[in-house]
Amino acid sequence: MNKVDLVVVSDHLYTMTGEGVGYIEDGAMAIDRGRIVAVGRRDEISKEYEGEKALQLKKKAVFPGLIDAHMHTGFGIMRGLAQDTGNWMMYGLQPFDNVLTENERNAGSKLGIIEAVKAGTTTLGDYETNMEFVAGFIHRLGARGNLTHMIREAEKRVYEPGELYLFNRDLGERGLLRNLELYDKWHNKDNGRIKVLFGPQGPDFVGRELLERIYDLAEERDTLVHMHTQQGDRETYQVQKRYGKRPIEWLKEEGFLGERLVAVHLTDARDDEAKVVARSGAGMILCPGSIGIIDGIVPPSVAFQEAGGNVALGSDQAPGNNCHNIINEMKLATLFNKIKYTDPEVMPAWRALRMATIEGARAIGLGDVVGSLEAGKRADFIAIDLEKPSMSPVYSYPMRNMVPNLVYSARGDEVCLSAVEGEIIYRDGKFMNVDEDEIIGEVGVYPDSIGKRASGEFFSINGTNAVFMKEGKL
Repeated sequence: MNKVDLVVVSDHLYTMTGEGVGYIEDGAMAIDRGRIVAVGRRDEISKEYEGEKALQLKKKAVFPGLIDAHMHTGFGIMRGLAQDTGNWMMYGLQPFDNVLTENERNAGSKLGIIEAVKAGTTTLGDYETNMEFVAGFIHRLGARGNLTHMIREAEKRVYEPGELYLFNRDLGERGLLRNLELYDKWHNKDNGRIKVLFGPQGPDFVGRELLERIYDLAEERDTLVHMHTQQGDRETYQVQKRYGKRPIEWLKEEGFLGERLVAVHLTDARDDEAKVVARSGAGMILCPGSIGIIDGIVPPSVAFQEAGGNVALGSDQAPGNNCHNIINEMKLATLFNKIKYTDPEVMPAWRALRMATIEGARAIGLGDVVGSLEAGKRADFIAIDLEKPSMSPVYSYPMRNMVPNLVYSARGDEVCLSAVEGEIIYRDGKFMNVDEDEIIGEVGVYPDSIGKRASGEFFSINGTNAVFMKEGKL
């Protein structure tokens, strides 16, 4: 009998191995020192392994931990302030973002991260300027971080439509230095639980020289470049004005496409352009809720997959998407693509689940670490309570309905347990290592001050939401 740290037993185990969902009825996992040692039926595992601890998950379904590949959690302090408006970034977000303090941004990050973990996310792909704080918080929480410090040369202010961004070399240098400091301090920390990527905001926000340096440094350090790529018509306009080409065409010509790139959004990309990115070996991150609300567009993730590329899901940020809930993103990915193609068979539930797990892991360079429950991988998993109304009733024959119910019906509170490297970080509504009530209370002290500081620019721009306020519609 082999001794291990933990044996997990569940009525329904979804390993995500193979081409589908890797379902095992009455399944079990043997876990030792944070890694999965064996997976199979309970009777098979019980003959071979004895756990120092046992986790019996009756009337539960176990899945790999979900991956939120692209987040701006610091924006969580501005939840609900930029929806329903055209020119989202400049007229919606920027008046508030311009006045935020570091403490306010950090409070938003804590809020967004615990929201995500409560809904089953175990890998957090955060991408902002307060990543030193975020790395420390994820370390304390016990989650997995795939973190990127955002590098930007464009001056941070409100630009009028059609106005070319003003580049500030010193701003870009400071961002790159902070990214390097983050990498040196946190990359591969916590037994590899925290990874650091390089983060140019986009080919419209950094110049060619800086972008080339970023790629060189990422290659030297063997990490990835996490970058907004053809994320909207504003980016396309900026790149065309500077270089005379659409962003993907320009990136290909300059040698910036390839396996080192994680391309976020592709909002303004045509199907043929998306396929060029996929065939280069780059991964894609789809944020259906955010881009649906901000731009009213369904990005070409289906075309990307058809070309053989891997697509991850991301929640983006709360002033756009309004939540950090990958279960919600799975549903929106399926619905939006069915509507886009007027075909109910496009983007089935099982495919969305793979995007939130194994396909997403591959897209962001973690496919050999997490995303599926199989021997040799880290033991990141979640349990779904099948007695919740949204998951009931449970059918196992002639078809299983647990995956469709998770994707189309679940809301996030069905997650009753989250574990990272075999350690439980969240169970039955409570975090093991952080105080949720304290985090919620801290966030509540900031809105009045932020609102007062942002009000002058907000009303002078007179965007959609300013008009709604004057008309009593908000």
